[in-house]
Amino acid sequence: MSVALRAVDVTRRFGHFTAVDSVTMEVQPGEVVGLLGANGAGKTTLMRMLLGLLPTSAGDVEMLGGPPNRDRRRRVGYVPQNLGLYRDMTLAENLAFVCDTYGTPVPALPDGLEPYARTLVAEMPLGAQRQAAFVAALSHGPELVLLDEPTSGVDALARAALWDTIRGQSDEGVGVLVTTHYMQEAQQCDRLLLMSRGRLVAQGSEADIIGDTRALAVRTDDWAATFAALNAADAPVILDGRSVRVADLAQSDVEGILRGAGLHATVEAVPATIEERMLVLARADARAD
Repeated sequence: MSVALRAVDVTRRFGHFTAVDSVTMEVQPGEVVGLLGANGAGKTTLMRMLLGLLPTSAGDVEMLGGPPNRDRRRRVGYVPQNLGLYRDMTLAENLAFVCDTYGTPVPALPDGLEPYARTLVAEMPLGAQRQAAFVAALSHGPELVLLDEPTSGVDALARAALWDTIRGQSDEGVGVLVTTHYMQEAQQCDRLLLMSRGRLVAQGSEADIIGDTRALAVRTDDWAATFAALNAADAPVILDGRSVRVADLAQSDVEGILRGAGLHATVEAVPATIEERMLVLARADARAD
């Protein structure tokens, strides 16, 4: 199997609104592909079409050698944003149900989940719920795994453990498509796809996507006023903690905006991030429309 998952010019419309607009992408066996984009970019809608859970308005999807159907979906593991677990059933009951559906034996629970075997999912900590969702999704040995923000809301240690699981799957030849809001997680992917307003606007490695995007760090004692002044001037500005950063704007322009607002700051060039590239592309896309 040369391609685990492929979409060609896939589009989804809801009335007059186009949620996904002519997206072409693929996932190879053993590859971890990160799908990035702001809320509303179309990531979840695209993922649901790739799974065959939502019909396309146009375009074609190929999953494990053919169009999505019941038999091919049996070879896929899926963790949706809501985790796909029944909250009014215990962890053990959830796994028994999933494994009975696939006709596979119930896997042994990892050490961290054993204490929750007889606990209702609704009463489990979020990190344990997400770990349980992984166990359920991987229990039948899938050849392709789709994960929709699988680590959202969990602490850094739990995220690292879940990413160990993701990497373990790819090492065994499983193709993985994962959406995430965490830029640190994007760096762990083999390849990235960047969506904005339903379109695929960039793809490749982190360096490929950042390209020649420039960034400036603005160092000031009054970060709130500095951010407000730059934002009011329609500068592509981002807050990173209490640090103010500006993407793809000349240093002289930034300094001029701050002088005009009566603010004092030090402005210096720094390496751009994926988040800043996302901001630049989103603004360009909005201007094009």
